[in-house]
Amino acid sequence: MASPQTSEQPPPHIDPTQAPVAFGSWAIPKLMLELQDAELFPRQRALAALCDLVHDHERAYEAILSGCMERLKVLLQDEDDLVRVKTTEVLYVLASHSLGRDGFLKFDIVGRLANLIEDPVNACRKNVHQALNRIAEFPSGAVFMVSMGLVPKLVLKVSDEEESIRALILSTLSCCVSVNALPALESDAVPVLRDQLSHPSPAIRQAATSALVGISVPADGKMKVCEEHLLPILVKLLSDDEQGVVANAAGTIMNTAVITKGKTEALNAGAIAPLLQLVVSENTAVCANALRALTVLAEVPRARAQLLEHVPLLNTRLTHPNTIIQRAASTAIEVISWKP
Repeated sequence: MASPQTSEQPPPHIDPTQAPVAFGSWAIPKLMLELQDAELFPRQRALAALCDLVHDHERAYEAILSGCMERLKVLLQDEDDLVRVKTTEVLYVLASHSLGRDGFLKFDIVGRLANLIEDPVNACRKNVHQALNRIAEFPSGAVFMVSMGLVPKLVLKVSDEEESIRALILSTLSCCVSVNALPALESDAVPVLRDQLSHPSPAIRQAATSALVGISVPADGKMKVCEEHLLPILVKLLSDDEQGVVANAAGTIMNTAVITKGKTEALNAGAIAPLLQLVVSENTAVCANALRALTVLAEVPRARAQLLEHVPLLNTRLTHPNTIIQRAASTAIEVISWKP
């Protein structure tokens, strides 16, 4: 009989770049040890294997409870590009779990990630901003980022980054601005955001206008929007193809028109006609923001006189199934119909 022969080549479904994973409860502890290996290749293989494992929720929690976050924090400073890319990828996945987000704040991983926003590798920077964005989506994470002074660094990076990463930065800024707009204002973010309003990417326009909604909440923000002559641009964006952009543009007009200068500039830009067209929109945010913007503008006598003939249109919104639209329409009609 011929003797059996075993090929030295691994089966085709085996990835040689990944570390062999032990069975059951030994898998994560084994990888944790290999993450500390002095040799580069074992670290790379362990990270590649860990990237696959943490997509499973149970494995992700097991990794976090096994001290994974502390090990990954150290690897963020690794000199090898692949190690940094895979480390940031694992952290991005772990940021989707509440326990992982707690670890980001507990071990100050946000600060280490912020140090990599200048990393020469695009994939690494993208993973960094994906992780930061996921953390910023939660108020506690956004507050932490603002408190550690990350907002000025993000503002500086907006104009330099490629499109896919730029949209992430703007989205993170929007989250930070929603909890505290002052650091963004002090970093002169409004002109930076203005330059993104005409960008061909809908994601970038939407993220930029979303940040402007938050910036226009404080009084200083309203004045800055006026000083940078953003209202004519925002009025044009009321006819944008992306509904998120339209809703945010109407929301920024609504916030800014609270002050007299904002009212004057919005009316001079011809805001009433496009806002009236949005009243019939089936998008709740678009319709509600348009109604509220018209309500604020109706405080000006000439605008109120112009809007009186459109009260029948607003009356159609009083029977809308959404109570938010009903209340916004009722308030708008009340203000427009008011007589001194």
